[in-house]
Amino acid sequence: MSILLPAGYRAGAAACGLKRTGDADVALIVSGGPASAAGVFTTNRVQAAPIGVTKRHLRAGNARAIVANAGNANACTGARGRADATETAEVAARCMGIRRKDVLVASTGIIGHYLPMDRLRDGVTAAAAALSSDGLEAAARAIMTTDTRPKLAEATAGGGARVVGLAKGAGMIAPEMATMLGFILTDAACDRGFLSAALTRAVRASFNRVSVDGCRSTNDTVLLLANGAAGGPLVVPGTPEAEAVQDGIDSVCVSLARQIVEDGEGATKVVTVRVRGAANDREARAAARAIVDSVLLRAALNAADPNWGRVMAAVGVSGIALDPNAVDVWLGGQKLCERGAPGPGDLSRAAEALRARDVEIVVDLSRGSAECVFLTNDLSTEYVRLNAEYPT
Repeated sequence: MSILLPAGYRAGAAACGLKRTGDADVALIVSGGPASAAGVFTTNRVQAAPIGVTKRHLRAGNARAIVANAGNANACTGARGRADATETAEVAARCMGIRRKDVLVASTGIIGHYLPMDRLRDGVTAAAAALSSDGLEAAARAIMTTDTRPKLAEATAGGGARVVGLAKGAGMIAPEMATMLGFILTDAACDRGFLSAALTRAVRASFNRVSVDGCRSTNDTVLLLANGAAGGPLVVPGTPEAEAVQDGIDSVCVSLARQIVEDGEGATKVVTVRVRGAANDREARAAARAIVDSVLLRAALNAADPNWGRVMAAVGVSGIALDPNAVDVWLGGQKLCERGAPGPGDLSRAAEALRARDVEIVVDLSRGSAECVFLTNDLSTEYVRLNAEYPT
């Protein structure tokens, strides 16, 4: 069964020739009334033009629409790129009869090319004409690049409210943030401060804990809108209503993040990396991130090779203080490393377990009780082919 938009939202999509395939490449999402809004963005110092425009429009904490294009990142495009992103918001605003500052803008695709605004104007206008309450999947397909399928998720948020999300991403995915776009919509009525804090918390536990290739994008954007169309009291921090909405946002973000990893470019496995026994959360996170970003380890996983030495090597360059002679490692359920040396586990049984679609790596640092979980996938020759053939 298809996922429906929350109350008060419409979505539409159109093709304007930004994608070489001719598929839809412009998505528009609109709230029928004012909505509280928040955003989280890439920490790459090189940021695409639409991020600057969207950050500026978010200062008031409100929005009415999101317009996104695929096929062109509008990144590294200077003053012209900023003007084009602003004009994109203007075109969408005119179509909807709303203020330009109430439109948030996002782009994804090839870096270093100017947007063909003559085509994009037509695309935004056509997407506005296609708006409907059942346009969610069309919008999700429009923002896809190397994705093989749209990414959608939904959850309840208490009091009859719902949270729905769509995302794109299959490559150029790394923590802080994991190229990706994510748009989260709820019909709960939310205080601006609560909404911003809720999104930051959700992103930290979801999109910031996945890695496909360790490459951080210039365009990563996650936006959250709350229009209150479901009725009910204003959600503020510290209330039961806030907990229910937070749980819904968390659930949607975790689902979308996992879908991104499952659809990773050329991936044949989803790999859960669990680091435990760290002295604190920072250490656990640093160790887990070093493991998921290891090219050598992920290449070994593609061949179902239980090479636990590559796990140890990754942990050793994570920058944390540790005693290598206290570290244990499990691959495929087998304890292959015990106190920094070969463990009692069975290598052949580990190799068999690593042939599955879902595999797990567990590392115990024996330093404390903190734990962190990251998701990644294997590195295949198909990943190399896809990115070697990606057009510039």
